[in-house]
Amino acid sequence: MPENIIQIDQNLLETRLDRLITEKMTQILNAMLDAEADEITGAARYERSGGRKVYRAGHYERNLTAKAGRLGLKVPKLKGEVFESAVIERHRRREESVDPPLSRQVPAR
Repeated sequence: MPENIIQIDQNLLETRLDRLITEKMTQILNAMLDAEADEITGAARYERSGGRKVYRAGHYERNLTAKAGRLGLKVPKLKGEVFESAVIERHRRREESVDPPLSRQVPAR
């Protein structure tokens, strides 16, 4: 009686999992950025609301390097107020966990 043996390509599995994690992290962060923009403007995207002074003005794309990989973010632009996010700092391009703190870095010789 032949035995059925399952063989798993470890590298292929890790590559697919890494890609899935990167895609999900990108989706989650973009949803959080949109939710922050909704809160600041007082209305959802494409929603009409009378008497408001802050409007959406599209978005700009920005990369963020994280442990999950390189994330492509769509940061909302606002008209009437500067978009300040609690999710990511304004000019940050790398997550803190990717770079060790300066106090732990070994000086170059």
